[in-house]
Amino acid sequence: MYRYDQYDHQIVKERVAQYRDQVRRRLSDELAEDEFRILRLQNGLYMQRHAYMLRIAIPYGLLSSQQMRMFGHIARKYDRNYGHFTTRQNIQFNWIELEQSPDILAELATVEMHAIQTSGNCIRNTTSDELAGVAADEIIDPRPYAEILREWSTFHPEFAYLPRKFKIAISGAKEDRAATAVHDIGLHVLKNEAGEVGFRVMAGGGMGRTPILGSVIREFLPWQHALTYIEAILRVYNQYGRRDNIYKARIKILVKAIGAETFAAQVEQEWQDIKDGPGTLTTEELNRIAQYFTAPDYEALPASDAAFEQNKNDNKAFSNWIKRNVKAHKVSGYAAVVLSLKKTGVPPGDISAEQMDFVAELSDRYSFSELRVTHEQNLVLADVKQSELFALWQEAKAHGLATPNIGLLTDIICCPGGDFCSLANAKSIPIAQAIAERFDDIDYQHDIGEIELNISGCINACGHHHIGNIGILGVDKDGSEWYQVSLGGSQGNQAAIGKIIGPSFSAAQMPIVIDRLLQVYVQQRTEDERFIDTVQRIGITPFKEHVYATPIKLDLLKGEDAYV
Repeated sequence: MYRYDQYDHQIVKERVAQYRDQVRRRLSDELAEDEFRILRLQNGLYMQRHAYMLRIAIPYGLLSSQQMRMFGHIARKYDRNYGHFTTRQNIQFNWIELEQSPDILAELATVEMHAIQTSGNCIRNTTSDELAGVAADEIIDPRPYAEILREWSTFHPEFAYLPRKFKIAISGAKEDRAATAVHDIGLHVLKNEAGEVGFRVMAGGGMGRTPILGSVIREFLPWQHALTYIEAILRVYNQYGRRDNIYKARIKILVKAIGAETFAAQVEQEWQDIKDGPGTLTTEELNRIAQYFTAPDYEALPASDAAFEQNKNDNKAFSNWIKRNVKAHKVSGYAAVVLSLKKTGVPPGDISAEQMDFVAELSDRYSFSELRVTHEQNLVLADVKQSELFALWQEAKAHGLATPNIGLLTDIICCPGGDFCSLANAKSIPIAQAIAERFDDIDYQHDIGEIELNISGCINACGHHHIGNIGILGVDKDGSEWYQVSLGGSQGNQAAIGKIIGPSFSAAQMPIVIDRLLQVYVQQRTEDERFIDTVQRIGITPFKEHVYATPIKLDLLKGEDAYV
């Protein structure tokens, strides 16, 4: 993985010192809160309902075991013994004291980490495929390009005050596991007929108040021009993006307003002035960065291990875990393992300090001391020997990290919601927990098959509810918390925005609503048809009719019918 050079170390050290002085001035009232707010946000510090939240950058989701141990240390010393992994592949700590925040940043700097540009109207953390470098369907490892984007965008003076926050995702495989279609810029690596590497470029994607899939504005961009073309996109956005209305300031609104063709033409015109300038990437620069992402020292292993096959045949629980949590690896005899952070009873994406230390130890022993964070809020050990999967499973299970539910109903994506976030209209964690408890039967979940359920506590869509097969959005209804349901959302190569099925539901009704949706699926599905396939084939009307056909009766409502 990438290691800081002298410039990285100096930049981060100076930023910590600068921020420490800003905190000192705030605490002595030399800075008013309105003056301090923009400064702390530039360092990832938010004020939430109960305390400050610190968001730490994990570039393209890649972590060392040393960095994970630092998270465990921060959780114990400065928080309440846990952290929360987000859909941006970052980590958040929710109970931070302002006075201690500079010390946290100083400790992070010792393991080459920071919180720079995790907030503000700037280019945020570039996200990528959690299986980058090991995926069996990979075309090109996207991590060197993601790192180049990180270095280029950090403290870029021209794009420090964009009309709104800006997010970039890059995928290097045949299957898009980075949700590129719902980002301000989505880059998908491909090769042309001549075998040359380039990118399909999408712009104007995003969720939130106005969910929109990105439009392809260039089918093939040679890799050498990645930075100059992205710079042209940002210049057009910086010049013409709306600054008069925060709700209409994202690039997706600009692209929609003028049309993708017009926007692409403006980008092309801007690009002509800079395409062969100093921002053009060279083979030497790409190779300089790529050297940090060379393959580890893999052993020559057989494609199949006899003991592994025997354990899989003899142990149903292990077999279920292999089916859901173990992914194909491009090197014979190895596999990528997803550690589930979705155990019933635990908020999705949360991890304890003890688990952080344990996962770091696992990565040291089983996976070359590296970890990945997924945008689905799980963790990945990318390089595990097939012969060691059984031992790893036993250890992970003992620490609550081996729930065999990846891609299933209880692998819920969920933002912190109203329990923490001051922007939220409703709580999201209790809804996730209620649904997980109702369907906490792994055999039933395996029968239902692949399904994505995403929950957001407000329209900002941090839980990516728009692209969930089932999406749940918390809304305010006369001062009460209610929940809007959408169907048909999808990420990946067939990305889609879900459609709202009708009026909202109370919190107590939500598990029953999900049950009714699943009833329709079970009745209507054909052999080997996933939930999303059935929704796309028959539409949302049959689901809507069944959900709203009869009142949902709840004991919680003192025997009264709760009409939806």
